[in-house]
Amino acid sequence: MEKKKLISICLAFAVFFIIVMLPNPDGLPIAGQRALAILALAVILWVTEAVSYAVSAALIIVLITVFIGLAPTIEDPSVIYTSQGALKIALGGFSSSAVGLVAGALFIAAAMEITGLHKRLALFIMSKVGTKTSSLVFGTIVVSIILALFVPSATARAGTIIPILMGIVAAFSLPKTSRLSALLIVTAVQSISIWNIGIKTAAAQNMVALGFMEQSFGSNITWGQWLLYAGPWSIIMSVILFFVMNKLIKPEIGELQGGKEIISAQLKELGKISSKEIRLIIISLVLLVLWATEGILHPFDSTTVTIAAVAFMLFPGIGIFTWKEVESKIPWGTIIVFAVGISLGTVLLQTHGASWLSQETLEAVGLTSMPLIFIIMVLTLFNILIHLGFASATSLSSAFIPIVIALVMSMEPTSFNGPGLVLIQQFAVSFGFLLPVSAPQNMLAYGTGAFTTKDLLKSGIPITIAGYILIIIFSLTYWQWVGLL
Repeated sequence: MEKKKLISICLAFAVFFIIVMLPNPDGLPIAGQRALAILALAVILWVTEAVSYAVSAALIIVLITVFIGLAPTIEDPSVIYTSQGALKIALGGFSSSAVGLVAGALFIAAAMEITGLHKRLALFIMSKVGTKTSSLVFGTIVVSIILALFVPSATARAGTIIPILMGIVAAFSLPKTSRLSALLIVTAVQSISIWNIGIKTAAAQNMVALGFMEQSFGSNITWGQWLLYAGPWSIIMSVILFFVMNKLIKPEIGELQGGKEIISAQLKELGKISSKEIRLIIISLVLLVLWATEGILHPFDSTTVTIAAVAFMLFPGIGIFTWKEVESKIPWGTIIVFAVGISLGTVLLQTHGASWLSQETLEAVGLTSMPLIFIIMVLTLFNILIHLGFASATSLSSAFIPIVIALVMSMEPTSFNGPGLVLIQQFAVSFGFLLPVSAPQNMLAYGTGAFTTKDLLKSGIPITIAGYILIIIFSLTYWQWVGLL
C-alpha cells in the first residue's frame, strides 16, 4: 500500500512538472498554465488518496505560493505576483463566507453528538413508523430528511442513523450481513446523498460552488431558494428510492415482531430529555426559520446566523458546550481542505486557467453551440462519470465547478440564466450513489460490513439513471418555471 501511494505521489509531481515545463500555449497565461499543473497534481492526489486531504491542502498552498508567486501577473506581464501576493490568493479561501458556514455546521453536528439529540430524534421517528420492513425503509428515509435539516454534515448523519439501524437488526438476532441490514443501511446512505442535493446546508460541497458563484457572478442563493430549486427533485427521488430499495433487496422477514418495543426500549435508555437538548432544539428550530426566511423576513445570510448560533451555544451557563468539550470533536482538517479547495478554484478562475481549459475541451467539441438541454445532458453525464474517480464531492466541486463557470462566462450573454446552469451541475456533484468510495458516508457505512459493493451498485445504477433523467425533465419544465434557468 505504501509503495502504491509513493508511486501515486511521484506520478502527481511528474505530471505537475511536465505541464509546467511544456511550451506556453497561445491564449493561456503562464500563471494559468501553472494553475492547471497544480490542479492536475491535486486531482491525482485526491483520486488516488496517496496523501490525506489535509496534507494535499498544505501542498497546494505551497505550490500556489511558489509557482504562481514567480509567474507574471495577468494584468501586467512585466510584474510577477510575488510569494506574498500569491500567498494571499492561496489563503483567500479562508475568508470566504462559505467556509464560515461549513465550520458553523460542524459545530452544530458536534452539539448534536454531545447532547445525543440526533439519536433521540432518529429513534423517535423510527418508533412511529411501524415494524414492517417497508415501513422501516420509509422511516430511514424520513430520518435522513429530518436530520438533513438540522445536522449539516452527511458523515455525521450517517454516523447517527447507521448504529441505530444496526442495533435494530441485532435486536432481532439477525447478523450484520443479513439482507435486512443491507436494505436499511444502503437506503440510509442513498437517502443522505439525495438530500445533500435537496438542502443547501446539508453538505460542504454545496458551499464550495456557492463560494465560486458569489465571486464570479456576485449572486447569492438563499437557503429558501435552494430548497425551492432542489427540494422537489429530492422528494421525487426519495419516493423512487423507496420503491427501488423494496424491489431490489428482499429481507429475510417481512415484519419485525415486537419491533416497536425494542426501539422504545432504546429510546428509554437515553433517559429523560435534558435541558441542553431542549436548548439545542430551540436553537436548531430558530436557525432553521432564519435560514428559510433569509432575504424575506431579515437581511442576514446563512453564514451570519449559523455563526451567531455557534456563539450562543458556547455562551457560559445558557449554552450547549464549552470550547474544551467541542474542540476535539471538530474535524479541523475538513475546514482546511474546504478553504484550500475554494482557493484553488479561485486561482483557476483568476489566472484564466479554467477558461482556457473550458475552451480547449468543452467549447472545442461544440458544446456552447448546442441547445441548452443538450449542454445540461452532456455536462451532467460527464460530471457523473468523473465522480467515479473522486472520493470527495468537495474536491470534485473544487475541480469541476470553476470550469463550468468559465464555460458559462464565455457564453455571455446567454438566453438562459448562467448561474442556474452552474447550480444544476453542483446538484450532480452530489451523485454519490454508485460506489463505496463515491462519498464519505458510503465508506462509513461500508465499514460495517452490512452490504457489498454489488448491493450498492445494484441500487445505485437505477437511482443514478432516475436522477439523471429527472434533472433533464426538471431542466425542461420546473426549473424554467421557477426561474433557475
